Amino acid sequence: MTDGSLTRDQILSAAVEVLRRYGPAKATVVDVARALKVSHGSVYRHFPSKAALREAVMKGWLRESHSLLDAVMAGDGPADVRLRDWLATLFAAKRKKALDDEELFAMYMALIGDASEAIEQHVADLVEQLREIISDGVARGEFATPDPAAAARAVFDASLRFHSPVHSADWGRPEIDDEFDALCALILDGLRSR
Repeated sequence: MTDGSLTRDQILSAAVEVLRRYGPAKATVVDVARALKVSHGSVYRHFPSKAALREAVMKGWLRESHSLLDAVMAGDGPADVRLRDWLATLFAAKRKKALDDEELFAMYMALIGDASEAIEQHVADLVEQLREIISDGVARGEFATPDPAAAARAVFDASLRFHSPVHSADWGRPEIDDEFDALCALILDGLRSR
């Protein structure tokens, strides 16, 4: 590969493989450049530091979850169905990453501390999507809450066990789906108009 044809996406793809191979503690920008057969300066032209490269890897991983949620957001069904679908989609996406590729998931867990800005933006985006669904439900008379933004944050916080990587060890338990269903029922019951 020539330095001139190198793209950010190629670098990010190589970075994921290098991080997987060496682990976050040992992987370097030089390792990424070596995998791409370019100079490390070529990588630095796209990413000014190792931290910036790691943050970009994390953003890409988080963006995958958002793309699945965008399909739910594009729907126009009842708010309770959309809210439950949104929660289920987020849980399924996070669980799939954690259980299907434990090594890669562990790598991302190690990167979380380096990508606090990306994580904060991810959380803000998720809470905003919840607010949109809840606000729509209020406008349609399906939900009753005086503050959709506060309700959205409460729903996000209440459901952390099913999407925060901190709780990923629980996601393979046989009863986790029943526990998820119980939480969704409680949340939806609390939001519905009386």
